[in-house]
Amino acid sequence: MASEISPRAEVSPKAKIGDNCKIYPFVYIEDDVVIGDNCIIFPFVSILNGTRMGNRNKIHQGTVIAALPQDFEFQGEKSEVIIGDCNVLRENVVINRGTHAGGKTIIGNNNFLLEGVHILHDTKVGNQCVFGYGSKIAGDCEIGDGAILTSAVLQLPNTRVGEYSTVLSGSVFNKDVPPYIIACGNPATFTGVNTPMCQKAGFSEKTIKHIANAYRLVFHGKVSLFDATNQIKDQIPDSPERQKIIDFLTTADRGVI
Repeated sequence: MASEISPRAEVSPKAKIGDNCKIYPFVYIEDDVVIGDNCIIFPFVSILNGTRMGNRNKIHQGTVIAALPQDFEFQGEKSEVIIGDCNVLRENVVINRGTHAGGKTIIGNNNFLLEGVHILHDTKVGNQCVFGYGSKIAGDCEIGDGAILTSAVLQLPNTRVGEYSTVLSGSVFNKDVPPYIIACGNPATFTGVNTPMCQKAGFSEKTIKHIANAYRLVFHGKVSLFDATNQIKDQIPDSPERQKIIDFLTTADRGVI
C-alpha cells in the first residue's frame, strides 16, 4: 500500500519511504533518509540526513532525528542514526548522529522515549528500553536491553547501563551502572537488585538470589572491584547472568557506581 504523504510536508524526492507510512503536514525529511514500512510521522518532525529507520515506528511532534552532533570534534563527516522497529519517540526527542565518518548512533527495537529525551552522538541503545521525561544521554554511551531511565536522569559520557537495570528520577552518574540493579542519587549509588525487572525477564527465584549474592560481594564486601569479581567467580554458581555480571565488571573502564 502506498504511503500517505501530506502535500504540506517537505519530503525530498531522494528520500526512501516505505509502504503504508503516514506523514503529516509540516514534516521535514532530507535527501539521505531511509524510512521503513508502516511508520507514522506526526507534524513538525525533522528527519535529517543519515537516518536509517525500520518499520512500525511512531515519531511525535517536534522530534529531530540525526541532528548534527553536539561535539567539538565534528568536522562535517558523513555518519548515521540507525533506528530499529516498533519504537515510540514522543514529543521533542532529539537524537544526534555519529561524530566521525562511519559513526553511528543506534536505537534498537521496541523502545519508548518520552517527551524531551536527548540521545547524543555515537550512543547505542538496546531493545525494550524506557527513557523517562527529560532524560539526557551523553555521547558514546551504552544502554542494555530492558533498561529504564526514569525522569530527568543525566547519563554522562562514555558510561554504560547494564541490561534490566533501572536508574531512578533525578539521578546523575559518570560511572557504569551494572546489570540487574536499581540505582539512585547524585551521584547515583546502588540501592538493590532490580527484582521486578528480573522477574519480568523470566529469571527464576534462584537466579535472582544468585544475582543478589554477587552484588553483595561487589557493593558490601569492602574489597576492590577486581577482588569482588574473583569472589563472584569462586562463590556464585555459573549461569548466563553471572557471566554477564563478570563480563560487565571486568570491562568497566570508568569504574562502577
